[in-house]
Amino acid sequence: MNVTKNVKFEKEANEDKASTSQAMATEDPQDITKIALTLAKDAITAAVRSAEEAENPVKNIDWITHGEFTEEKGRQQVEEFVLNWEYQDRWEHYTEFLRKEDAFHSFYYIYCVRWSIPTARRPIAQITASVYFTIKVNKNKPLDTPIDVSYVFEGHSLVHRPGVIRFREKWLRDIIEAKYVLMNPNIFQFNSMGIFQNILGDF
Repeated sequence: MNVTKNVKFEKEANEDKASTSQAMATEDPQDITKIALTLAKDAITAAVRSAEEAENPVKNIDWITHGEFTEEKGRQQVEEFVLNWEYQDRWEHYTEFLRKEDAFHSFYYIYCVRWSIPTARRPIAQITASVYFTIKVNKNKPLDTPIDVSYVFEGHSLVHRPGVIRFREKWLRDIIEAKYVLMNPNIFQFNSMGIFQNILGDF
């Protein structure tokens, strides 16, 4: 019985090997070269990113514990965290507490950080980009357990965690640019995407 199984397995393996060799023989060498170059490029990019993150790790803060938490301390911690982000000096922001939600086992404290680029002509910016922070305080966790923090950018569904993903200033710019398009559809259609760099460059 085992001999029959072994013979059948060897036959199937040889057939697979033959079909693979035949497929490789008919493949265009240029396609194989392209695939190899793409793999090599991806590997180099990943290695460079890994080296950069090792030299310049994603910044985070020491978040307070459940026992230390208050509504105001939560706001201060959010403010402290966003000050670690890398962005140009022309950006201004302020952090405010929005609301508290009771979710049976936990309290959710929602904060909003509003970003804008004021100018001499427009010291009060008409368009802002918001980042919403949620601090989860579990009613049943020990008081010395750190609070749970997450945040999302306005108009996005991806939930971020502090210290995991490096902040990109581009995310804020994209939000403001999208709002500008909605407010000025005729200018967008007439001047195309290039208008954003000129307009935002004035801010």
